Amino acid sequence: MSNDIHHKDAFITVAVIENVIEAQLLESILSERNIPHRIRSHHDTAYDGLFQTQKGWGEIKAPIRYQTEIKTIIDQVRNDNKNK
Repeated sequence: MSNDIHHKDAFITVAVIENVIEAQLLESILSERNIPHRIRSHHDTAYDGLFQTQKGWGEIKAPIRYQTEIKTIIDQVRNDNKNK
């Protein structure tokens, strides 16, 4: 496999995740739709969550070809949460 970041299966950072609830919702939705992804928390016990206040709760990585679909899902999740 090529190391080219434009390769259709190369994982890129798609978005910053705001909190653990959003991460859990996204994990569930993306898994249900069989969309390959990785969710990574920025929490570090040594720094007591310092990086989460600076960088957001975490990030979601996925192949570049899923970027638009995942961003649409994230927007829907965030809009649903705002309307509650």
